[in-house]
Order: sequence, then structure tokens, then C-alpha cells
Amino acid sequence: MRGDKTWRSIPQLALDAAERFGPREGFVDGALRLSFTELADAAVASTRAALAAGLRPGDRAAIWAPNSLEWMLAALGVMGAGATIVPVNTRFKGGEAAYVLERSGAVLLFTVQSFLGVDYVAMLRETGAELPVREIVVLDRELDHASAHRASTATWHDYLARGAGTSHTTATASMLAVDGEDISDIMFTSGTTGRPKGVLTTHSQNLRAFTDYTGSIGLREGDRYLIVNPFFHAFGFKAGWMACLLRGATALPLPVFDLDVVMQTIERERITVLPGPPTLLHGILEHPTRRDHDLSSLRLTVTGAAAIPVELIRRLRDEHLFTDVLTGYGLTETSGLVSVSHRDDSAEVTATTSGRVADGIAVKVVDDGGREVALGEPGELLVRGYNVTQGYYGEPEETARTIDPDGWLRTGDIGTIDHDGNVRITDRKKDMFIVGGFNAYPAEIENLLLGYDAIAQVALVGAPDERLGEVGVAFVVARPGHDTTSESVIAYARAHLANYKVPRHVQLVDALPVNASGKVLKFELRERALALLAHSPT
Repeated sequence: MRGDKTWRSIPQLALDAAERFGPREGFVDGALRLSFTELADAAVASTRAALAAGLRPGDRAAIWAPNSLEWMLAALGVMGAGATIVPVNTRFKGGEAAYVLERSGAVLLFTVQSFLGVDYVAMLRETGAELPVREIVVLDRELDHASAHRASTATWHDYLARGAGTSHTTATASMLAVDGEDISDIMFTSGTTGRPKGVLTTHSQNLRAFTDYTGSIGLREGDRYLIVNPFFHAFGFKAGWMACLLRGATALPLPVFDLDVVMQTIERERITVLPGPPTLLHGILEHPTRRDHDLSSLRLTVTGAAAIPVELIRRLRDEHLFTDVLTGYGLTETSGLVSVSHRDDSAEVTATTSGRVADGIAVKVVDDGGREVALGEPGELLVRGYNVTQGYYGEPEETARTIDPDGWLRTGDIGTIDHDGNVRITDRKKDMFIVGGFNAYPAEIENLLLGYDAIAQVALVGAPDERLGEVGVAFVVARPGHDTTSESVIAYARAHLANYKVPRHVQLVDALPVNASGKVLKFELRERALALLAHSPT
């Protein structure tokens, strides 16, 4: 980018991107190709529509839809009107989405009527919930007016057309009036355990975090960025299309993760940047037709997880799939950023740590009593800085439990900080289980098991045991071409781990259950473990 600068808001960033990058290709979505200038014009048109729909500062509007140009423009229009977006997980069922809509008080909903065979509007209405939503706008491109009318919804085209009565000047003025301290988004946590909570972040928090992040990873003008991470997640929204606006990269979103489509798109569009979870990167490496595609344009990937095989990082570099392989760490509650690795880090450092803490952010490690532990000792990570959430929407007590009076956010992550300042995430505090009085951390055990060349992926959970209190149950995806058995996995674990850490049960599976962000659904595996133990001989 031509010198870092500061923007008051995300809508202002979109307008300024047109000034900086003008005719460059800014967004590619199927047959639609828009320059940065055209993107800014479309964002103004969306803001005109949002104002015509009655959105005002302080209002909330939800977006429950797959990655698309319309998703991005709907978001920019809502924020341009001074309102707040509420991204909704596309994996949610009707009741889960209704909860988010009701909890956030969203007055407008952008969604789709047809995605992967699901009618989101019908699914929502089947709940019978009384919602605050005044209007539903469907973003489907192929949906005709009659179909939308029968469902009592407005099409995206109709929605935009109503903005004609609001002038370009008025809309632009509204976009420029948005303040950095205004709430840009309420992102609800994944809800893999308990009810989701709405995390509040401001425009200035997000802009500062991802100006720093994109500078650290080396995203640059002219990059072509394939966004497989969902827009309802910070990795797809903030580290995705917003990052492209910051640096002048072309955003190319995919609505559905499909490895064949990913590789075809890399080849056709000459993709240079492809962040994603380890499952994505492993899938490309192991795909039987990988060498049939020209993937030589790839330069940069950023991934993250508590357990990343060192061998995965080495292969990505040694097989010349990527020049730069980086890892990062962040939470919804930290605007998506805490730390990021450096491009000159070794494969081992990249795989086993999440890099150094970003400027303006502080991290400390504490024991169960809140006392800071010695360097290198494990404990819960606490984060403080400009990036920490303004709180949970409508939940002051939950906010107070999570952020102390001095501004330290309890992450719930167990980790360490080494002598070089690298953050190492060893586990989720809530995922820890106790075997015969000893604490067992799944991520530590998973990382060790990933060193076994017969294992492609593994996830470990604790399950009740009459004698030991809890024991480990491992779910293993075998590497193709290896003769992997439950017994061989347990034998490998016994050779490398203390006895209490060795999984007592191993189940071979074709795939691990993951959410739309690629995160393994541990709660589902716990249910499977209970069922497995219930049918196992004692």
C-alpha cells in the first residue's frame, strides 16, 4: 500500500480505496468483476438503499447468507447508514438464527432463499418466533420478483431501487459521518458450547487491527485473494474482504468450500493468497489431482490452530505450494487479532506457535488464582489493548466476568510465551480433562499424535470413566496408503506420552466434524465418545 494511513470507518475505507486503487480489479464473484471505483459506487448505492429502508445510527441489520458480492455491499450499506451489521452463521438452523435476530434486535435481515438446497426464509419462519425484523431482503441473483413477492420478501434489486429517492450526496455524507468509535459489527460467538454471545467491536478497532495484520503478513496491492473463510467470521470479513480494501488486493470469495473448485479457481484466476484452516491446506496437499493443476501463482497462506503438524508447514514450503506460510491467533473478542508469525520463522516455530503479539496489544499468562506465571510456564492467556471488545451486547454481567476492571480479557485459552515472545496455544481451558488427578490437554496430545506419519488428522476429547474420572478418546483420520489401526495409534501414543495422556479409545473416521470456519466441533465428538463408551466392553 502507498503508505499506511488511518480511516475513521469501514465505509470511508471503501470510498478511499477507489481513490487509491481506482481501475484495479477489486472484487470477482462468478461473472461479476468490479473495479475498486465500481465497488465504491456500489457501496454508495447500497447506503442509499439502507437509508431509504429507515436504517439509522444505532440500528442493527443481520446478514445470514453465503460469501458473495451482495453480502459485502449489504454490509457496507448498513455501516454507511451508521448502523451495525450482525453476521449470522450459515450453518445455523432456524431456531439458532432466530435467537441471534431476537437477541441483537436486528430490524433488517439480508438472507437467501436457496443455498445448498435450504430455504433460509422458510426455515426461519417455521420457528414461529416473534422477531424484531421489519423486512427481509433476499440476495439470490436468480430469484425473480414473483418468487420473492410470494415469500413476502424484497429482492436485492428492489431494495437497491428504493434508494433512488436518496441522493448520492446524502449517502456519501452519511458514510463519511460514521465515527471510528461507532460499533461496526456484533459478531456472535460460534455457539459450539452454550448460547452464542454478541461481541461488540468498533470501526477503529477493526481498521487498526487489520492494517497491522496485513502489513505483518505482507498482503500487497495486486494480490489476488481467494476467500474460502466465511464472511460471518472475522477470518472471512475482516481478514478477508476488508483486508483487500486496505491493501488493494482483489477479493475472490467462494460461497462453498470445495477442493476441486478451489484448485480450478487458483489456476484460472492466478490466485496468490489463500488463507484457511489446516484442513484446507492438508486437503490440497493430499488431493489426488493436485499436480494436474497449475498452482504456481500461490505465494501466501495464513492458518491457525492449537495443533498444526510441523510436517504440514514443511511440506507446504518444500513442495513449493507457498513461499510464505504464516500462523496467527485471535478471538472474536479481540477483533480477530492477537499475534501473527513472521515470514522468516522456521517451520517448527510457525507450526508450534502463533507468532509474536501485535503492537498495541499486551498478553500475560496466569494461573487459576490469577497470578502471573514464570516465562514458559502454561496458564490462561489474558489479553489487553485497543483490540479488546467493547463487551457482549446486552450482557453486562457476562462482560464483567470476561473482562476485569483493568481491561484484561480472559481468553479461556491455555498457552505459554517463550523467550522470543512467541505465543503458543496449548489448549482451550474448557477442553482440559482430568485423568486420575492429572490435567490432560487435548491439543498437546493431538500435536504429538500428528507426528505419527499414519495420521492425517486427529481430535481428542475427554469422556467419563468410572475408575479414572475421565479418559481420552481420539478420533483419527488415517493418511491414505497407511495401514492404520486403533492399536497402532495407541501404541505410538504409549511410546511418546505419559501413561495418563494416552487415549484409552481410538476411533478411525473418514473426516472430523467441522463448522463453517473449519473449527473441529468438539461438542459433537464428546457426544460420539459417550456413545462409543456406552457400547464398549468394560
